[in-house]
Amino acid sequence: MMSEVSRRLLEWYERSARRLPWRGEHDPYRVWVSEVMLQQTRVETVIPYYLRWMERFPTLHSLAEASLEEVLKTWEGLGYYRRAVNIHRAARLVVDKYGGQLPRDCSTLQKLPGIGTYSAAAIASIAFGQDELALDGNVRRVVSRVFNVREALDTTIGERTVGELARAHLPPGRAGEYNQAWMDLGTAICTPKKPDCPLCPLGEICEARALGVQEQRPVTRGRRPIPQVTVAAGVLHRDGLVLIARRPEGGLLGGLWEFPGGKQEGEESLSECLQRELFEELGVKIEVGEKLGVFKHAYTHFRVTLHAFACRILEGEPCPLQPSELRWVRLSQLGEYPMGKIDRQLARLLQGGG
Repeated sequence: MMSEVSRRLLEWYERSARRLPWRGEHDPYRVWVSEVMLQQTRVETVIPYYLRWMERFPTLHSLAEASLEEVLKTWEGLGYYRRAVNIHRAARLVVDKYGGQLPRDCSTLQKLPGIGTYSAAAIASIAFGQDELALDGNVRRVVSRVFNVREALDTTIGERTVGELARAHLPPGRAGEYNQAWMDLGTAICTPKKPDCPLCPLGEICEARALGVQEQRPVTRGRRPIPQVTVAAGVLHRDGLVLIARRPEGGLLGGLWEFPGGKQEGEESLSECLQRELFEELGVKIEVGEKLGVFKHAYTHFRVTLHAFACRILEGEPCPLQPSELRWVRLSQLGEYPMGKIDRQLARLLQGGG
């Protein structure tokens, strides 16, 4: 028997579900790609990337056969590049180990690179009809309001309480719709600030609204200050070419190309930082020239300010001591190499695009 919460929620979802390119898909590969792209990224941002991805890699096998560079280039601009690396690795693993068929159960799905508890539950429920609860940030927020959860969500007890409440109302056989209904409700109506309670299908039974504390839910312990990181990068020219370095796989922005440089340490100046970094990374001594620009970007757990300088090699021949690879390329070729947001901005500046 369906609870009042799930009945109201699913009736609203049938009327109001967002039309999205991956909605209604029964191809597990497409569900998987959409869930990976939606991790920490807004739906509106994901849609054009999803469509372009499916045009380039329409099947799991086509993704598995592609090079990592092709994958990263197609992903470029979506951020959190570890997701692209992991989905590529996982696709090859699925082909090699599971005959190209994505596993149906959560425990096996979680053995694949990049698939955690939430993603596994979302894929299992939406693609395979499994009765699994998928708890993302939207779902946690809405559930904490509907049931007036007083425990902080960023604690073990708060997480457990929300999960138990949402799971208690999961209608058997309709977990995929149920999960997506919570997500849509959190995106469209029960937003982080100023939820539109009069339009909410659960407004009449929402415990937090009844007490007038809906904007005080969910409870959190508060965030720590976000670290600020200062980075210097060098632009080295030779015979009409510019030097770029490929970041080692496994770390932040792994496999992407960048202009060599690194993080400022201690009391050193930006010039001293760049001289040290290029000696450690490339084995060269340099002269730091004019400043080319300042670029900023916010990651999940820190913010970066990059200062770019034109540099001249005084001694040595660049070798990939820390990068996985170096290449001298024409400015017109920079667009062919996948880069993070800051380095792409610098590349466009060098190309005259501002």
